[in-house]
This record gives sequence, structure tokens and C-alpha cells, in this order.
Amino acid sequence: MPLLTVNKLRVDLPVDAGTLHAVRGIDFHVERGEMLCLVGESGCGKSMTSLALMGLLPRRARVTAESLRFDGMELLGLTERARSDLRGARMAMIFQEPMTALNPAYTLGNQLCEALRRHRRVSRGEARERAVYLLERVGISAAAERMDQYPHQLSGGLRQRVMIAMALMCEPDLIIADEPTTALDVTIQAQILRLLRDLQREFGTAVIFITHDLGVVARIADRVAVMYAGEVIETASAEALFAAPSHPYTQGLLNCIPAPGKTPPGSRLQAIPGVVPSLVGAVEGCAFRNRCPLAEAACETPPPQTRIAAGHVARCHFATRLADPSRQPQPKVMS
Repeated sequence: MPLLTVNKLRVDLPVDAGTLHAVRGIDFHVERGEMLCLVGESGCGKSMTSLALMGLLPRRARVTAESLRFDGMELLGLTERARSDLRGARMAMIFQEPMTALNPAYTLGNQLCEALRRHRRVSRGEARERAVYLLERVGISAAAERMDQYPHQLSGGLRQRVMIAMALMCEPDLIIADEPTTALDVTIQAQILRLLRDLQREFGTAVIFITHDLGVVARIADRVAVMYAGEVIETASAEALFAAPSHPYTQGLLNCIPAPGKTPPGSRLQAIPGVVPSLVGAVEGCAFRNRCPLAEAACETPPPQTRIAAGHVARCHFATRLADPSRQPQPKVMS
């Protein structure tokens, strides 16, 4: 049985112009100990999905689903106290910006130990010992001395390592990492990604890694769920997704990646034409059709969920043909 199963999750937010359908009936699951990458451009609903899973959306947000099960427990309908007991203990989150996630008024030691003592019956000494161990494990030198420092005394990379250590304090079954390397330079980003992957394998923790960078996905993912306009439009193993992308949007994302040694310096980079449709009000048919070079009249109807292979599904009228290069439809010229 999967650790987490999400069926028909929707997140709606009231705005001045109407209702924003931020997440529109998505399905996915996470196995124990696996790295699932949730990928898509900004505004596609990735972070809203993570906040819905953690129960951290604002009160005005309306969250509905057929099922939202974590280790056999239905999350929908849990009291706030029950969700609070779950957060940090069995489900933890690494936020995108550690300077706002860490409290500037408290030392690192206070914040790390509080996370453990909130959920476990341990002494202050035991909590401090665990915190020092994890700071060392995430690559922070002089960990015991760092416990008395404040967040502003650390670099961005070190603050992110502290966030990872904090997420691991209670040995959770699931960690949600919301673009944890976005604000870091490339060298530090590579270190954090390697660290996350190593820790995930060592502790056997399932990870939902949210990103818009397919280069990151290629390095760390076991499986990938591609999101567009509030929907999951393709799900596959990382190997299958890169070998046989079966949705025009996924293909467009992959084509936008410069190929080392093949993309001439100074040449024009590829891009997906058009803009993401507004998610305020009703969205009819395929949300990608106005940007898709393969769009036909059939795309004005909701696309089917097509099974390409075991574990590989795509939400597209052309998915079967796109998965087979010999049968791919010819793209139309976009005006």
C-alpha cells in the first residue's frame, strides 16, 4: 500500500474576480522510501498541493478530495490538533526560503529541540544531542557551537541545511521539499541535492520534491508527476519520462533544456509559446490546447487519462501516438 494516496484533490480560493481553481482534481501516490518529483512552471499548483497535504492553507481556501490517505489514515476531516500532531512527527516540510521559515528571534538549538520535544517525550539533553547529531549529518561543522547561533548568522546554504536537519528531527515517514534550492547558487544547490538524496536513502524517508527544474529531476527522481494549470498531466518513472515523454507540454519542457555540446553558443533557446490560461472561473477542455502545436477540435473536450505503460499515464488525446516516435502526429505551425 502506498504511503500517501491523493485522489481528486481540489483547492479553490475566492478572489475578487471569482474563484481561483488552483488545484483541479489531481491524482498521485507516493511509495514508502521513494523520491517523487512534482514538476511544473510557476503558478501550476505545486506549492498549493504541498500546503494542502500539510494542512497549512489559509482558512478561506476550500480543499476537497475523494480521498487523501496517509499510511491508511484519512487526512480530510482531521481536527486541527490531529493535523498538528502529524506535522513534524510523521510529515515534515522543507520550505523554499529558510530565512522566513526559521524564526529570527530564537537560536537554532531552540528551534531544533522544540520540533522534537513537541512530538517525543525526551529530555532537553536528549533533544540537544539529537540536534547536534543531525547538524553534523547534514554537513554543518562545529555543530555544538552552531546551536547557540541565530539564523541571520548563517549563510543561505547553511540555513537550508538546518531546515533539512529540523525536518529529520522526528524521523518522519514523508518529507515535502518545496523548491528548497531555488535561492541558492549552483554549487550549494548541487551539495544540497546530493545531501537530500543521501539522507533520503539512509533514513528510508519518502520525499515529495517540488521543482521547476528538469535538470534537478533527472538527478534525483525515482518518479515524476508533471503539473500544468492545476492538473497532473503526466506521471511516469524518471527514466520513462525522459525516454518517452507522452504529453506535448512535457515534450516542450524537455526541448527547452539546452543540450551541452549541441546547442550553439548565442543561438536562440527554445520556448513554449503562449501563456498559461487563467484558472479563475471554468476551464474547458484541455488547458494546454492554446499553446499546443498539435491541438485539434477534440482538445476542446476534457482529455482522457491514457495509460502508456505500467506506471506511465498521460492526460492527452495524443498520448499513445506521442509515446511512439514512429506514430507521432505532425505539429502545426503556430501563428
